[in-house]
Order: sequence, then C-alpha cells, then structure tokens
Amino acid sequence: MHKNNQVLKTDHEKCTGCRLCELVCAVKHDHVSNPARARIRVIKWEAEGIYVPISCQQCEDAPCATACPAKALSHNMDMGRVELDYNKCIGCRTCVSVCPFGAMHFVAADRKVIKCDLCDGDPQCVRFCDTKAVNLVDAGDVSLQKGREAAKRLRAAESKSSSLVA
Repeated sequence: MHKNNQVLKTDHEKCTGCRLCELVCAVKHDHVSNPARARIRVIKWEAEGIYVPISCQQCEDAPCATACPAKALSHNMDMGRVELDYNKCIGCRTCVSVCPFGAMHFVAADRKVIKCDLCDGDPQCVRFCDTKAVNLVDAGDVSLQKGREAAKRLRAAESKSSSLVA
C-alpha cells in the first residue's frame, strides 16, 4: 500500500500519558512547546485511569468537510487525508462541533481551527512515542489489527471463564 493510504492508529493500552506527542506536534507545526496547539490530544479518562490519544481519522466521508460552509476542508485523494485550507476557513467552528472523534481543535489565541495533517507522511507523534502508542499504519490494516486484538481478548475471556467453571 502506498504511503498516502496511511492513518494514525492509537493504542490507549500503551499510552503512558506523557503527552510528548502533543509537544512535538506543536513544535513541528507552530514552533512552540504548547500542547494547546497540538493536532493530537491525549485525553485522560479519570474513572478508568487510562490515557487515550485522539487525532483525525482522515475519514473517507468526513463530516467536517461536509459541514464546512466555506468548503475549507476537502479530501485529498492523492494524499489520502482530509486537508484544511486556511485561506478559505472562516473560523466558524462547525467542523469542531461535528467531528465524531473530537479531533478538530480551535486555537483561540490564533482564531483558527487546526487538525492533523499527518506531517505530510512523517508524523512526529509516531516518531517520538517511546511506547509506540501512536503508529502510522496502512488504512486497510486497521480493522484487521482491531479484529485480531478483539479475538485475543475474547479467547482470554473464554479461558478465564472456563477455569472458573472447572
């Protein structure tokens, strides 16, 4: 598969919550060490005690692009990603409100919307994540990998339940 058919895949089980991904993203794009300017966000689920990295899923049928009244968001088929044209963006934040993943962000200081652009094929969050909680993978492999992980969990649950019955 070509490099342009890749997406970020995150694994909350590997994420330590160090937030280095946020810092390198902000430095790469805005040259500042400020996680509020990151295109990837690490969300802490207090009750569960886990950290979940969230980034744009580069949706094929992107709700953000459909909802944008200025047509500032579009799907670049050659690059395999949803792109934001800052020259067209009017800052209305409609894309932020419709993103089902919470991956669109509005930077109040700059009065602009930001989203992951996969660092043009070399995502810095992937490069600097020591635990490999963020990876760049072929888009077609995501469901296959998730299916394998689900099967492993199911097998482990069945083994545990069998030992409880015996």
